[in-house]
Amino acid sequence: MASRRGARLSGGGMDKFDLIVIGSGPAGRRAAVQAAKLGRSVLVVEGRRRVGGVSVHTGTIPSKTLRETALNLSGWRERGFYGHSYRVKQDIGGEDLNIRLAKTLEHEVTVLEHQFHRNKIRTMVGAGRFVGPHEICVRRTDGSDVVVRAERILICVGTVPHHPDNVPFDGVSVVDSDAMVEVPRVPRSLCVIGAGVIGIEYATIFSALDVPVTVIEPRETILDFVDREIIDEFIHDLRDRGMSIRLGVGVEKVERGPDGWVTTTLADGRTVRTEMLLHAAGRSGATADLGLEHCGLATDSRGRITVDPKTFQTAVPHIYAAGDVIGFPSLASTSMEQGRIAACHAFGLPLPPAPQYFPYGIYAVPEISTVGLNEQELKSRGIAYEVGIARFRETSRGHIMGLHSGMMKMLFSLKTRRLLGVHILGEGATELIHIGQAVLNLKGTLDYFIENTFNFPTLAEAYKIAALDAWNRMPK
Repeated sequence: MASRRGARLSGGGMDKFDLIVIGSGPAGRRAAVQAAKLGRSVLVVEGRRRVGGVSVHTGTIPSKTLRETALNLSGWRERGFYGHSYRVKQDIGGEDLNIRLAKTLEHEVTVLEHQFHRNKIRTMVGAGRFVGPHEICVRRTDGSDVVVRAERILICVGTVPHHPDNVPFDGVSVVDSDAMVEVPRVPRSLCVIGAGVIGIEYATIFSALDVPVTVIEPRETILDFVDREIIDEFIHDLRDRGMSIRLGVGVEKVERGPDGWVTTTLADGRTVRTEMLLHAAGRSGATADLGLEHCGLATDSRGRITVDPKTFQTAVPHIYAAGDVIGFPSLASTSMEQGRIAACHAFGLPLPPAPQYFPYGIYAVPEISTVGLNEQELKSRGIAYEVGIARFRETSRGHIMGLHSGMMKMLFSLKTRRLLGVHILGEGATELIHIGQAVLNLKGTLDYFIENTFNFPTLAEAYKIAALDAWNRMPK
């Protein structure tokens, strides 16, 4: 067994480990640390020059950092008091976005490298591919190959943006979500194809910077896993501030003109001309070069790997997969837990049953967060329920912050009074949701919110306001 010294591999030969993790994103890092804490020898193979995966370098952390930078520099949070023309910095450019982004990413990578070192996890930079059921060949940056072996292997390679043939990507005027943060800039206008989580987040971030934004989505609805009342309110908010949202229409072609501007022609004949186009319609598992045929695995049409949802084992028992490469929900938070569960199962550590509900967070402007069942699901299941609504402007904290929008929706069982779901739109939604998450998983009822005291003034008061709203209509 290889020694766990915390150093990078330096030579050839067949090094052997208890676990090889391919990819160091949220799932990979959590799995590696968990296995190391169980006393196992662990090697993490990472294709980028530094650890962190998609989450740190082009996904979760960069996009959320851009969001925070945009909100701070634009003065977005203060416009409720000072008007829509208020700005902290008048001319915001790509350099302004990049300064904070670089500092944040450096911190994230440094923390992760230290965590690996502290837990004596070895790392190797290079592209890994299977050459046998237990063997991984790593093509290092100097072009040399090293073959390593492990009793168990975890695939956490994440995803790559989908590139349709009719979109002329150039990394400048026509970009995908990865290129959006590699060299960030503020265009004079932006067209976003795809109204999924990624597309909506970037569309609203640049809208907060007062960039004219057009969103194009071939489906008639967006974010279908979120409560429809929340989405209706969200779309109204976006249109109210001038964003153009075109639903139910596909893209016929995308052309880049000699001036660098992009013309997007829709299936209905309309055109959208913008300085930049972001294509955010789908991602595929980064599995094309993994050599899965050498270990007996296959993927679906989008490069995703099928796993047992309880253990994250693939069809080959000693090989596991976790994170975005296995598909929905593709959240950093759930990916971390998937990696931990996979490592525990791989080495025989018993696990308690997973909580029934976990929260979703969409870091748009405004934020959306949800946990539990939504109203559509309750109706389809025939569950008798009551709704409680609170507007953030009804709270003293909301007035202090100058909030004119934002709402919390709570769903309760008429039969048992149990909380069934919480859905929040507005400032701090992704933080506030955890109160509802705790009560939901502990099978709490409406009475918890009625009988307990919340700090005043806080946005969390909305829980009591919404609960009282539901209580007023429930049978006594």
